[in-house]
Amino acid sequence: MQHYEQATFAGGCFWCMVKPFDKYEGVISVTSGYTGGHTVNPTYQQVCQGNTGHTEAVQITFDPAMISYKKLLDIFWQQIDPTDSQGQFADRGDSYRPAIFYHNKFQQQQAIASKQALEESKRFSQPINVAIEPATTFYPAEDYHQDYYKKQPEHYNRYYRLSGRANFIADNWQDKPATKSE
Repeated sequence: MQHYEQATFAGGCFWCMVKPFDKYEGVISVTSGYTGGHTVNPTYQQVCQGNTGHTEAVQITFDPAMISYKKLLDIFWQQIDPTDSQGQFADRGDSYRPAIFYHNKFQQQQAIASKQALEESKRFSQPINVAIEPATTFYPAEDYHQDYYKKQPEHYNRYYRLSGRANFIADNWQDKPATKSE
């Protein structure tokens, strides 16, 4: 019997956080959704209004025999501006804040170590401002948000570019490992 685990990451708009993970062998699924709030089964409209306490996130089901949690962390870091705790790129506010939601003590330790390694690398002149918090209930987003990059590729690609994410990633991450240990 295969043993799958989950990893949960928030990096701004969840549309932009699915595709980077989806392409790796060992990633079973990537689900867009909401976590960390107080409203049961929130809708996109409720989360966007900003009073549910939720953060847009992706929950990744993965096979740890094929892809490590550390590798998932490295992928995560390279999709975001880790110095911006107030949102990501064009998306502002708590629902778009970057965060790592750990599911167990091992993930917590790995997340803390990866954040520290990125800080020590001095890649960014500002402090690394990504929250590391225990995972709470994850609510899958509405169906139209799932695999958005496949369902609406033109809109997705335009948004990815115009939000500022594409240029930031190209300028700060392209062909550069997240940490020196790679």
